[in-house]
Amino acid sequence: MKKYIILGFIALVMSSCAHQITRGEQYPKMYEEKPLSIVIMPPINQTEHVEAKDYFYTTLYAPLCEKGYYVYSPMLTMEMFQTESAYDSELFIDKDLSQFRNVLGADAAMFTIIKSWKRNNVGGKLTAGVEYILRSTITGETIYKREGLIKVDTSINGGGSAIGALVGLIATAVNTAATDKVVAGRKCTAFVLSDMPVGKYSTMYEKDQSQPAGKSYVKATVK
Repeated sequence: MKKYIILGFIALVMSSCAHQITRGEQYPKMYEEKPLSIVIMPPINQTEHVEAKDYFYTTLYAPLCEKGYYVYSPMLTMEMFQTESAYDSELFIDKDLSQFRNVLGADAAMFTIIKSWKRNNVGGKLTAGVEYILRSTITGETIYKREGLIKVDTSINGGGSAIGALVGLIATAVNTAATDKVVAGRKCTAFVLSDMPVGKYSTMYEKDQSQPAGKSYVKATVK
């Protein structure tokens, strides 16, 4: 019995001493290239919700700005993409991106792939599955990549009684149905990009290399 206790203790100590990968180690090319400006490409929509592409596009601007990057206006770039037949990002995700640097001056292009979008009004959950890929317009390399399956909790507690539970159930359904898709998209983006190295316009610029990086695929519920 003592043997198993000792082995268990050793395993616990070893796991606690396991190396936590840092942002500098996981995203070295972000620190090498130091992108300052990002152009947001129209999302690649793999869901049956045809409107997901347009509404999710606008949700990416604020979280990237908050990370300290100069982000080109989604409204202006979308108009340009549609005019120049660049609305379908599938045509560019694996291709040369130098034209976006030559025309806009962008250092990097953010691609997103919407893999799922489900709404459960009764359960009070909005679930978004999105992959984020940041590619350099200079080298063409992927300098940041992360995917998330995020549930946005919109439930409302109506109290402990049976009537309260019923009220809460109804309120949750109404709240979930009324929750703006853009709000849910922003929460998903902010959570998944939380470990993205910050840009020049952040006070933590070039100071976050030692901070822990997250897993390449993350599942979470956010309120």
